Amino acid sequence: MRIIGVDPGLITTGYGVIEGSGDQVRLLEGGTIEGGPASDPVEKRIEALYKGMTEVLNEFLPQAMAMESLYSHYAHPATAILMGHARGVLCLAAAQAGIPVYNYSATQIKDYLVGSGRASKAQIQRMVQKQLGLAEIPSPHDMADALAVALCHSRLAASPLAQSLRLSRS
Repeated sequence: MRIIGVDPGLITTGYGVIEGSGDQVRLLEGGTIEGGPASDPVEKRIEALYKGMTEVLNEFLPQAMAMESLYSHYAHPATAILMGHARGVLCLAAAQAGIPVYNYSATQIKDYLVGSGRASKAQIQRMVQKQLGLAEIPSPHDMADALAVALCHSRLAASPLAQSLRLSRS
């Protein structure tokens, strides 16, 4: 199975494309899509994300998109709204390409990769490095986070329990 993991952001969106199943996966490509600086109008950043994601989806033709669920602290509602814009346009690109989108909470991703929902970013990066057999820790962090969610989906999609429950999508 070919999976694209996405770490959405209006300024920078990380992505990572993997192929395989369960623990037998390989990295095809990882990178970032630049939405533009915060000083740019939001519609220009959304357009850049849409075009960039469409190009990646057309090049790699993944069978699934995995994305971290939206979470924002109640003290920062504007952040949640802006992240919703980024997630929405990325989901639109996936829908237009006929790719189902699966969402995972940050604690789910950490738990599946490291065994603890409270794992640090450094622990996640090292586990991504190990599971993909990379010589170095993946960088930038946006790409590393995207690879982590792709690996999480790969593991869950391969598990017999997930198959019986048909992975929840939102």
